Amino acid sequence: MKIIIAADLGHFRAYRVTKEPLESPRITLIESYDSIEGHARLGETLSDAAGRFGRGGGKNEVAKGYGERHNIELETEKRLIKTIAKDINSLITREKCRKWHLAAGEKINRRIIENLKPEVRARLDKNITADLTGMDRSEILNIFSNRD
Repeated sequence: MKIIIAADLGHFRAYRVTKEPLESPRITLIESYDSIEGHARLGETLSDAAGRFGRGGGKNEVAKGYGERHNIELETEKRLIKTIAKDINSLITREKCRKWHLAAGEKINRRIIENLKPEVRARLDKNITADLTGMDRSEILNIFSNRD
C-alpha cells in the first residue's frame, strides 16, 4: 500500500493506492479538505472599515498606513504550509505506510517537506513539484506510475 498526497494552499487530497496480484493498481480517496483561507484574497478577509485608518499626510501631519499588509499574506501561507505538513505527519503515521508520494506546487513543495517529521520525510518515495489537486485520481495515479 502506498499513499499519494496532492496539496496546494487551498486543497488537500490523500489517496490510498492498492494493488492485488494480477490486477491494476486502484486509487481511493481517503482524505480531502479545502481551506477557505487558502482561497481567499486578502481583501476578502480584511476590511478597511471607515475611519479605521487615518487620512493624515497633510502639511503638519504624519503620513499614516492605509491598511498595509504587514506580511499577513506571508504569515497565512506559513500557517497553511505547517497545517499541511501536520496533516501529512498524522496521515502517514496513522496509515503505517512504508512509502508515500507527494505532489505540491513549486512555491510550497520544499517548505512542506521541511516541516515534516524526520521519520515521515524518510518514507517519502516520490516528490513531484506540480499542483495536481484539480486532476482526476486516475490521472494522478498515471503520473506517479510513469515515474517508476
